[in-house]
Amino acid sequence: MTNAPDFNLHDELDDTADWDDDPVEIGVTGEDPEELLDDPTVGAMELAERHALRRVASLRTELEDITEVEYRQLRLERVVLVGVWTSGAIVDAENSMAELALLAETAGSEVLEAIYQRRQAPDPATYIGRGKVEALKEIVQVTGADTVICDGELAPSQLRNLEDRTGVKVVDRTALILDIFAQHAKSKEGQAQVELAQLNYMKQRLRGWGGNLSRQVGGRVAGGAGIGGRGPGETKIETDRRRINTRIARLNRELREMKGTRDTKRASRQRHQIPAVAIAGYTNAGKSSLLNRLTDAGVLVEDALFATLDPTTRRTTTADGRIYTVSDTVGFVRHLPHQLVEAFRSTLEEVADADLIVHVVDGSHPDPEGQLSAVREVFAEIGASDVPELVVVNKIDAADPHVVQRLLREEPHSVAVSARTGEGIAAALAAVEADLPHPAVSFEALLPYSRGDLVNKIHQQGEIDVLEHTADGTLVRGRATEALAGELAAYTV
Repeated sequence: MTNAPDFNLHDELDDTADWDDDPVEIGVTGEDPEELLDDPTVGAMELAERHALRRVASLRTELEDITEVEYRQLRLERVVLVGVWTSGAIVDAENSMAELALLAETAGSEVLEAIYQRRQAPDPATYIGRGKVEALKEIVQVTGADTVICDGELAPSQLRNLEDRTGVKVVDRTALILDIFAQHAKSKEGQAQVELAQLNYMKQRLRGWGGNLSRQVGGRVAGGAGIGGRGPGETKIETDRRRINTRIARLNRELREMKGTRDTKRASRQRHQIPAVAIAGYTNAGKSSLLNRLTDAGVLVEDALFATLDPTTRRTTTADGRIYTVSDTVGFVRHLPHQLVEAFRSTLEEVADADLIVHVVDGSHPDPEGQLSAVREVFAEIGASDVPELVVVNKIDAADPHVVQRLLREEPHSVAVSARTGEGIAAALAAVEADLPHPAVSFEALLPYSRGDLVNKIHQQGEIDVLEHTADGTLVRGRATEALAGELAAYTV
């Protein structure tokens, strides 16, 4: 085993400062979110609410003499990052640690230091080797950190051993992502999904300390045990596990009911044969910005990982008047926790049931191919691999032109855009409209002028090749859905 030299996290973060640079996004330009409410959108109001209580780094303890305003703000956690480099190039390890730092800052912490170790596999007892554990303990003591974040999913024994040896709280990458989701979930369904994922994660990691493992007994005699209260009883940890299982069952019932509502809405769109487009991609690739550009949705946009979790669906029309829907979905990330994929499965079905996936990738990111690969792994897991895909390379205003050209060569069916400047949006819209499913039934009908409603339906649900106004009525030739073709049958030429 060899240890890779420690790297300076601050230099790495400076190098990647422009990864997600999108000044047009709300909250990125340095504007006060309150000022944006002069012409409010839903996204602007949500962002102002999110910024109403900021975290500050100046507070160290609540016993200090601080102002009332400072007291109402949240104290930053001081964290040290730990990673294990098992495969790939050193650049991949450094990119992973830099992404972990961005996740930690999004969760509301101050990153003090980062170390990683070159190993064939993580240590089964402490995740990192014995020497690195001692080095980590020294770093924690010197920096005054109160949390250690590991770049991987740790077993309960690894968490316990690291906490015992470092003397501070230890969390893994999965718990960190779940915490960010818990902060950003707004809708009732989103909050239930996040809570379900957290409970499934927590159930395997319950711990008891001291008296918490004592037996539950009743009665008023010595020792607390009375008639009917003697015996093995139930430990505190068993009680916690039982309550968690009860809560999980209740959440599953609630989510099934919510899924029924979502399925009803989706079935209505399918019954009317309205094409559906799903915008998916890596977190902070610019999906919400692109949705705002395509549909003027006005949803929340922020330069942060997992800024929006709740899916948003908007109706829009093609250049020739056809109606279709565009849905923004939750962002993906490398090693997306399995608990989240399961809990958000009903939401992710929007992607699997779509007629077209607009796969957004950040062209200014150091590893855009890694983003594409990570997202497609989730596509395979939710059964969306066979859905037609249009790759949209975003943020070309901040990206290296050579990288953008390389991506366009590697992904033949792709377009390059900038949601910030609007460059390429027209080409992206044209590509989306070209990839939408086309009505299957050809028709030629002469509609009387009193049936303008049918002409409007043809514009919305069909495609028109020829439209002529004659003395007898409107002559229309084109393609329509089966239901619409049935309505036109009485006027067929």
